[in-house]
Amino acid sequence: MDLSIVLSILLGFVVSAVAGRLLIPVLRRLKAGQAIKEIGPTWHMTKQGTPTMGGLMFIIAIAVVLVVIGWKDLMAGRLGGLYTYLFALVFGAIGFLDDYMKVKKKENTGLTAGPKFLLQLAAAIVFTILLRNEGYLSPDLYIPFVNVTFQLPWVVYMVFAAFVMVGTVNAVNITDGIDGLSSSVTVPVAMFFTVVAVQWDRGEIGVVSGALVGGLLGFLIYNFHPAKVFMGDTGSLFMGGMVCGLAFALDMPLILILVGIIYIAETLSDIIQVTYFKATHGKRIFRMAPLHHHFEMGGWSEVKLVVVFTSVTVVFCVLAYLGVANRFPV
Repeated sequence: MDLSIVLSILLGFVVSAVAGRLLIPVLRRLKAGQAIKEIGPTWHMTKQGTPTMGGLMFIIAIAVVLVVIGWKDLMAGRLGGLYTYLFALVFGAIGFLDDYMKVKKKENTGLTAGPKFLLQLAAAIVFTILLRNEGYLSPDLYIPFVNVTFQLPWVVYMVFAAFVMVGTVNAVNITDGIDGLSSSVTVPVAMFFTVVAVQWDRGEIGVVSGALVGGLLGFLIYNFHPAKVFMGDTGSLFMGGMVCGLAFALDMPLILILVGIIYIAETLSDIIQVTYFKATHGKRIFRMAPLHHHFEMGGWSEVKLVVVFTSVTVVFCVLAYLGVANRFPV
């Protein structure tokens, strides 16, 4: 692997880990503690007050890597990595506002759904237009495995892209429900995009995705069970923005079906549970939704859940790589 990518991972890890040592005491002093939903598993109430907004650790780390390792790309006008980071940063800012409101009100409700959706939709539209104008994105949907593209009218593609981006970001957010889960699941996803970016000679994208790998690993030092800090919506919305941003910057959004299999399963379990509950006037399919709570209620430990869900993601990321390996053969 290219030396700059290795350095991006290492620097992302170090900056994130050091940022955690400095940030967590500050969050404690500010009493920026997480409020736990009463409808969740009862044993989660012991996590009440754990510092939140820890996602700032890997957000800062990626920014540092982008400047230090990605400087040559920036000066050469290769800005795909910067655009992806800024796109994710918009979602992180939305999440930060959400977290701030939760901390201020001392309850687990922040921004209402309407304003949050409109802000996310606006970010998705602007990002899509920017990628197309800069030559990173075409309205041709690449189909993995069969190695063909399916052309869509630009307006149709815009609607598709906005739906996928907003859906992906919120799916990642739903996955952030137990210690270390969403961050652990996203590490192999980010690694997949890093490998593909290098193989396809998109080093500026690889630097940012590599930084995400390192930043999340540094964050996991503090977030793995028992968590000393949560990423909050600040981190989960930013992370979701990075995942879908990388997929679109590499012009392969359909690959999210494979690499994001856990995000999709978590979201579908929530939708199915709510729909079935309403249709049957109180009956449930899952013990509790989303899916990770179903397994928790069945006796799985948080560590087992993280290991199994991450392993499933690794397998699907390998399948995804096989599916796109022939797009730009080296």
